[in-house]
Amino acid sequence: MPYKDLNDLPEPVREHLPKHAQEIYRAAYNSAWDEYGQVEERASRVAWSAVKRKYEKDESSGQWKPKD
Repeated sequence: MPYKDLNDLPEPVREHLPKHAQEIYRAAYNSAWDEYGQVEERASRVAWSAVKRKYEKDESSGQWKPKD
């Protein structure tokens, strides 16, 4: 199911990603949902891949930060 709003995102995404990263996740997920035949697992993988291009998880704090 595509996400209309950031509040609709899965709880782990909302709790751990900064707002901009959530926006990236939502846009990539929705695009992949349409492009790859409405397969939730695949759309989620695409979304996380898009987030990881711009953000990285700080291993010491566990927080997601923009890449340099």
